[in-house]
This record gives sequence, structure tokens and C-alpha cells, in this order.
Amino acid sequence: MHDYHINIFYSPEDEAYIADIPDLKYCSAHGETPQEALEQVLIAKAGWLEAARENGRRIPEPRYRPAIYQVG
Repeated sequence: MHDYHINIFYSPEDEAYIADIPDLKYCSAHGETPQEALEQVLIAKAGWLEAARENGRRIPEPRYRPAIYQVG
């Protein structure tokens, strides 16, 4: 099964961990710990996908791959 890539990083500006899903435009969340940020972005992902389905929008295939995994 393929799933969406999730980035998690610390933002000194926000003083929080940020999690985002690059394939799902504007799908992100934050938390005090990396685990909390992950839990929150998974909730955001479920809401994003549900809203897309309800509104008849296209759900993108997982495509994002970090540069470290790209062979050129």
C-alpha cells in the first residue's frame, strides 16, 4: 500500500513541531512534540480527504519523494 509522505520538523519561529503532507495542498498541523504533530496531521489528512470526496474533488495519488530518495 502506498501512502502520503509526511514531513515533520521543528520551527523555532512557531516554537512547535510542524507536520505537513506535500501531496495534499495546505494539509499541515503542529504540536509540542513530533508525535503530537504527527497525530494532528493524520487527523487533518482524514478531514482533507473527506472534504475532497464530499465536494467531488480529485484526490491526488501519493507522488512526493524527498530528494534523498530520488535517483538522477
